[in-house]
Amino acid sequence: MPAEHSSRQYEQDLEAIRSKVLLMGGMVEKQFHDAMSCFRSLNIIEAERVIAADVEVKNLEVALDDACSHLIVKRQPAANDLRTVMATIKAITDLERIGDEATKIARAARTIHQRGIVPIAHEEAVRVMAESASELLHDALDFFARLDVKQATHLIIRDEIIDREFRSVMRNVITFMMEDPRTISASLDTLWVAKAIERIGDHAKNIAEYVVYVVEGKDIRHTDYATTQNLSES
Repeated sequence: MPAEHSSRQYEQDLEAIRSKVLLMGGMVEKQFHDAMSCFRSLNIIEAERVIAADVEVKNLEVALDDACSHLIVKRQPAANDLRTVMATIKAITDLERIGDEATKIARAARTIHQRGIVPIAHEEAVRVMAESASELLHDALDFFARLDVKQATHLIIRDEIIDREFRSVMRNVITFMMEDPRTISASLDTLWVAKAIERIGDHAKNIAEYVVYVVEGKDIRHTDYATTQNLSES
């Protein structure tokens, strides 16, 4: 009976943590959305709000890390339960880093506003990148919540779309700067934003990889697991 009670309490504690992780996910989704909004509008007041919101994300990261550590010590989970906790800790770190990237975008908007420069260099391509990354992040959180390993595997491959979009933006921005050196400052700011978006896609992919780790016990980082799986299904 005590063991059953302990197991039930563990599930309750873990579910409380997972709920807060998804809350954190919603916070960084909004932070990213607002950062791109102020990049397009150059609204410095909104940019300052996005930057300030990162403190709340970081505070939640610390609280959740502490909760996970206490859960391991108190409940001593084994096997799949321990994998779940470890994957949750890693997902928390990725979410905090997404918040960092959103903050970089807001700071770029603030810099452009202070210079009085309009970000004309390939803004539409960056917007398309941001939409792809936003969708990837939203889906990654959904699949993590449901532990949907099949959809998570497909998502890992989808990240390559954002990588290709970033490489295209980078080539075009570099050409733009070479043709007109007066655009270098604005072009570099646009490039930093594009890189931040690409990194957000990478962190979303990481979260999808943790789903595979929890469900199948496989660490698929730096492997071709997703491609292999999709080829075998086709």
